[in-house]
Amino acid sequence: MPIIVNLDVMMAKRKMSLNELSAKVDITLANLSILKNNHAKAVRFTTLEAICRALDCQPGDLLEYVPEEGANSET
Repeated sequence: MPIIVNLDVMMAKRKMSLNELSAKVDITLANLSILKNNHAKAVRFTTLEAICRALDCQPGDLLEYVPEEGANSET
C-alpha cells in the first residue's frame, strides 16, 4: 500500500508508549496497533485529529505517500 503510517516514529520522538497514547486518545490498543503496523484500510479524521493532538504533530508527520515500484505515474 502506498500510504505509510509513521505512528511508531512519532511515538518514539514524543517518548510515548502505545498504552499511553491509547489512554490519551481513547482508542483501543488493538485499533492503534493496526494503525501503527500499517494494516489499517482507513482512518477517520476524528481519530487522526485525536492522535495529532496527543502527539502534538500534523497529519503529514504521521502519513507518507510512497509510490509502489512499477506504478505508472501517468493518469
